[in-house]
Amino acid sequence: MHMRVSYAEFLDWADEDTLAEWVEGKIVITSPALRRHQTVAAFLTALLGGYVEAHGLGSVLPAPFQMKLSQSGREPDVIFVATVHLARLHSNYLNGPADLVVEIVSPESAGRDRGDKFYEYAAGGVPEYWLLDPQAQWVEFYVLEGARYRLAYSGQAGVYHAEAVPGFWLEVAWLWQEPLPRVDDLLLEIGGAGYAQHLIARLRQRGYLSD
Repeated sequence: MHMRVSYAEFLDWADEDTLAEWVEGKIVITSPALRRHQTVAAFLTALLGGYVEAHGLGSVLPAPFQMKLSQSGREPDVIFVATVHLARLHSNYLNGPADLVVEIVSPESAGRDRGDKFYEYAAGGVPEYWLLDPQAQWVEFYVLEGARYRLAYSGQAGVYHAEAVPGFWLEVAWLWQEPLPRVDDLLLEIGGAGYAQHLIARLRQRGYLSD
């Protein structure tokens, strides 16, 4: 669509199955994701979401969910919103920047992810931006400094400690494994005794363990 619409009109027009974003008053239709794209997105949502839930750090949401910045409404693959910013969450969009945005690069999205979105997210105040490329098996992690992103880490392997999610770290090689590793095993590795205690408390709440 080339006609200009307000963000409210865009939200009224779009539904849960609509693959579209709002950019400077225009509706931009996007393409369906590849299977590997989806499996990596689901894996990271579960891993980051499990850690965030266990530590009460906020909320993790996968696409399709809108993040509204001043000139755009995008649907990042994964977003993390810290507890202090949960008031930004509305029923169908995030009004303002997420604390962490993850985009999984595909041939169709590479130009947007490294171009328009890169500059929009920096200008919009997203503190941390991850770019994951499953085809090239390459990651780029950026941290906002002033009005620009600084490359904090890039490569095919190694360990990265997230700045926006206290205590969370990621072994990059996990993202390229086939099949992907078990999330529960990784959460125990990342969270250690704290995550184990969280699991025990949940089992007790559900009546599977007694005191």
